Amino acid sequence: MFETQPLPEPSREQVDALIGAVVLEFGTGWCGHCQAAQPAITSGLSQFPQVQHIKIEDGKGRRLGRSFKVKLWPTLIFLKDGIEQERLVRQINAGELKAALQRISTP
Repeated sequence: MFETQPLPEPSREQVDALIGAVVLEFGTGWCGHCQAAQPAITSGLSQFPQVQHIKIEDGKGRRLGRSFKVKLWPTLIFLKDGIEQERLVRQINAGELKAALQRISTP
């Protein structure tokens, strides 16, 4: 049996260098708000396979979350070519999620 090993957290420089449409999802596995948002996030992202999704385990002392000033979970940060376009925090609305994904997906 194989166990999935968590990927190392990317650095801010690596994130800033990403090309194309990317969603950073900050949260934790034990966060109730994060768990409640997962169906909407999974469903929304499934409609945009060209968008790269990077899930970041956040918490005290995690540098990437602090560099984006993440304070509440889940926080979705929508990037286009490494530049933040918008973010959704805590209450993830499926309509707002889809609209944000469309905006970062269009050339």
